Amino acid sequence: MHAAEPTRAGASDVPDALRTALARLLDGLPPRQAAQAVERLIASYRGRTPTDAPVLRDRSDVAAYAAYRMPATFEAVRSALGAVRELVPDWVPASHTDVGGGTGAATWAVAATWPEGERRTTVLDWAESALALGRELAEVSGQPALTSAQWRRRVIGSGLVLPEDTDLVTVSYVLGELAEDDRSAVVDEAARAARAVVLVEPGTPDGYRRIIEARDRLIAAGLRVVAPCPHSAACPIEPGADWCHFAARVGRSSLHRQVKGGSLPYEDEKFSYVAAVDFPAPTAGNRVVRRPRLRKGQVLLDLCASDEALHRTTVTKRQGPLYRAARDAEWGEEWPPRSGI
Repeated sequence: MHAAEPTRAGASDVPDALRTALARLLDGLPPRQAAQAVERLIASYRGRTPTDAPVLRDRSDVAAYAAYRMPATFEAVRSALGAVRELVPDWVPASHTDVGGGTGAATWAVAATWPEGERRTTVLDWAESALALGRELAEVSGQPALTSAQWRRRVIGSGLVLPEDTDLVTVSYVLGELAEDDRSAVVDEAARAARAVVLVEPGTPDGYRRIIEARDRLIAAGLRVVAPCPHSAACPIEPGADWCHFAARVGRSSLHRQVKGGSLPYEDEKFSYVAAVDFPAPTAGNRVVRRPRLRKGQVLLDLCASDEALHRTTVTKRQGPLYRAARDAEWGEEWPPRSGI
């Protein structure tokens, strides 16, 4: 829905090793060159110009992209994966394939979400320079799932074939780079190969539209939506009237401040996502889809509900613990809280 408060996840959640490595990337790269590369890449990741070639063209592009976008991508993907882990806490993926993974933000997010156990990790991307840098960054992580990851060059499109035994496939900030036929083919292949699929796109009307189109394809392939939706029926949002998205808080680097200006040490990354699985799992509860509005003695909550419709509910002071929970509720959370009142 419309912009609202970010999730509780803070900027400090990005691993220190990754932050340090990213800060080193811009050493020797002229600030103006880095800023120009970032401005071009921002237009690309927002999905305005689908392409049949890699968006990241050379080492300068990759360094600028990684320094500017990796923390935001990490936080967005980690938020989506966290919703999956909350719903199926006993499931730990033993293998992960990141499609169009570039410098590896989603692989870092998977490692942060499921730090336990061993995992086979494969990152696929069509930009060799991005894969090379992703491999470099992974080496400083100290996590086996990252240091042992396979970084493979693949064309991301209709000819993509994924391993048959993949537990988890992630596709983040990639669908907008693809032509329509390639986009559909990638989603269908992910649904065919994986036990769980998590797709993340920018939290814009176009990004949401791509997520909804992909969501329909995942459902048609036999998967069940587990997050963020409380059902696998059609989205109740009227097309073109609104869009569903979420937010994660990200610390601003010096490059962020140079490109965007502003004095705040953080910004909120808006993203849309869907997570679907082919195994038994509970569905998310009713989801708060707008910023809760506080009135005197009341909290107004807009919900996407399990009855496949949008509702507004009013929680009053007379409801005691439920009212106190509603005052603390944040946009994007389940309601009522899964942990109880």
